[in-house]
Amino acid sequence: MSRILLLLATSTYRAEDFLDAARQLGVDVPVGVDGSQALAELVPETTLELDLSDVEAAVGDIVAYAARYPLSAIVSAEDDGSIVAAAASAALSLPQNSAESVALARYKHRMREALRRAGVAGPGFRVFTFEDEPAAVAARVDYPCVLKPVFLSASRGVIRADDEQEFVEAFQRIVAILGSPDVVARRDDAGNLILVEDFIPGAEVALEGVLTDGELRALALFDKPDPLDGPFFEETLYVTPSRLPQTDQDEIAGCVAATARALGLRHGPVHAELRINDEGIWVIEIAPRSIGGLCSRALRFGAGISLEELILRHAVGLPIDDLTRESRAAGVLMIPVPRAGTLREVRGVGEAEAIKGIRGINISVPIGQGVVPLPEGHQYLGFIFASGEGPEEVEMALRKAGEKIEILF
Repeated sequence: MSRILLLLATSTYRAEDFLDAARQLGVDVPVGVDGSQALAELVPETTLELDLSDVEAAVGDIVAYAARYPLSAIVSAEDDGSIVAAAASAALSLPQNSAESVALARYKHRMREALRRAGVAGPGFRVFTFEDEPAAVAARVDYPCVLKPVFLSASRGVIRADDEQEFVEAFQRIVAILGSPDVVARRDDAGNLILVEDFIPGAEVALEGVLTDGELRALALFDKPDPLDGPFFEETLYVTPSRLPQTDQDEIAGCVAATARALGLRHGPVHAELRINDEGIWVIEIAPRSIGGLCSRALRFGAGISLEELILRHAVGLPIDDLTRESRAAGVLMIPVPRAGTLREVRGVGEAEAIKGIRGINISVPIGQGVVPLPEGHQYLGFIFASGEGPEEVEMALRKAGEKIEILF
């Protein structure tokens, strides 16, 4: 039986879906978790404790584990484990991206530098440290601009500024985020850097794909119908198939393929976010992983298999050529955190589930847990899923369902 080591962060949404996929596929999927796990000593063959922030140590632990329990592949579900997965795969001669290419994608400033060298369209950018004087820096940039930490994900710490005062306020907020305990624990040499990019207007899309020997196969292209103009960049709606002209869709896929080549990415899933306007297509982000949160539940391929199963099949070399996305339109609404507080109750779930086209609602934050909105926060309250004959129908169902949900703090 094939054995795939799955790397997960302790705060992951993804474990259940990957483990369900493993059972469907009939492969053994032990879990490498960032942090201490009570069951690790009792079931060492299925659970491996790792420090994903210490690449050398984590790779050593994985190599030692593989000596006892041979591995067929290593898959990271999130950004935090991507470099470890690549480096450990290289040490074990398993198929993966190189650690260097993953690091280019992982750190936003390095990605920008690599794409500029390769001639891939992207926003103008500058890099500062959080020790720089924000007022002095603010006088040296163009507006509007977007400030962001170079290594965080899920739009955490991403803030638009339209003038010098807003820049100073955004800079100071990001410095505070980089000083929060959970971020400090993950920081490395790039942890004191702030990337400042030109704001790129236009419609935003997300492409889900998989690379095999450097060739990209586009699996799904999501429209993001809600404008993402700032000051924060909280994502809400994802709907597929895209309503863009096919020529634009083909150009987007070509842009993602060029971006992957520029970074040296050659193997496994990719999730890319791009903007399209009258001047062309612009790469905003690319990551060597699949879509985050529970959003993958909006996708089904072939005879109904999940994105996670497709990724596991690809990881062990099983064919995926015949696994096209289902013909029906689908989408997800990420329920945003409206304000900071302790979640007391979520009302209207039953009414939302009764709306035509809604196929599931998952409230992912437990009652009684504290939540923080963007840009300081990094989680959603839950996810609403829909399917229908066309993307317009799916979008309407998701919007109606979202209106039924009432959050009480």
